[in-house]
Amino acid sequence: MKKIIVSGSSGLVGSKLVASLRDRYQIIPWTSSTDITDAGAVEAAIAQAGGAEAMVHLAAYTNVNGAFEQTDDKTGPAWRINVDGTDNIARACAQHGIYLIHLSTAFVFDGQKTDPYVETDTPSPIEWYGRTKYEAEKVVLREQAQKGASVILRIDQPFSTTPFKKVDTLWRIINGLRENSLYPQFTNHFFGPTYIEDLIKGIDFALRAQPVGVYHASNGESWTDYDFALAVKEILQLPGEVKAGDLETYLRSSARPYQRNTALNCERWRSVSDFAPRTIREAIGKVEME
Repeated sequence: MKKIIVSGSSGLVGSKLVASLRDRYQIIPWTSSTDITDAGAVEAAIAQAGGAEAMVHLAAYTNVNGAFEQTDDKTGPAWRINVDGTDNIARACAQHGIYLIHLSTAFVFDGQKTDPYVETDTPSPIEWYGRTKYEAEKVVLREQAQKGASVILRIDQPFSTTPFKKVDTLWRIINGLRENSLYPQFTNHFFGPTYIEDLIKGIDFALRAQPVGVYHASNGESWTDYDFALAVKEILQLPGEVKAGDLETYLRSSARPYQRNTALNCERWRSVSDFAPRTIREAIGKVEME
């Protein structure tokens, strides 16, 4: 079996990827015990892996509010993990001839576009998390241009049909409806939910076909928070109330910038990959309620 390294293997996406692909690949998991901000530690871990052919880089600082509090601080964990850590990994992978799959985010865009973003749209992040992830993309592309092979997969709001210790966008809605404590959902904010099980199929495809470049790899749909919550309530037949909220009102009281639209156009990814992702409604229907 092809030997692959997975950083962030204990996270929301990583844990499910390892469980799904362990029968097809020899997986070398990197958890938080592997300090990716230390170039020497990264080099040693890759050497210890011995003959890995590919790496799936999922480790990231993803707390957007926490990152905002670190704005312009390149010594903070958001920059150190997302930029310096990715730099170390991209360099090492290029040096050892390891194909790199790097997971990025729709937050590299400013959110001002009314249609879903395509790969040729110019990134222009408006907050620190998006900035760090865009800088990480540039690091990967730099190494790719010099001597490495890699692909960048951008996603938005990943969710799973099973609960995880970190509550994702779907389970935040489910829990809020169950407890009748769901706060008002924006009717004028658009996002592109990413079903993790389909994302894993995309990563599996990338491991086999090794495409190069930047692709948008969510499920390719655009939803408002309000409509998504209504769909969850309807499909899963949950109690609780879904109230309408207004993003513009929220922004007047928020210090952190908030993108109005992070939905992604994924036609380019669909044109090269070998599977058809589920619709978001189909994915929600896969939830197994306790």
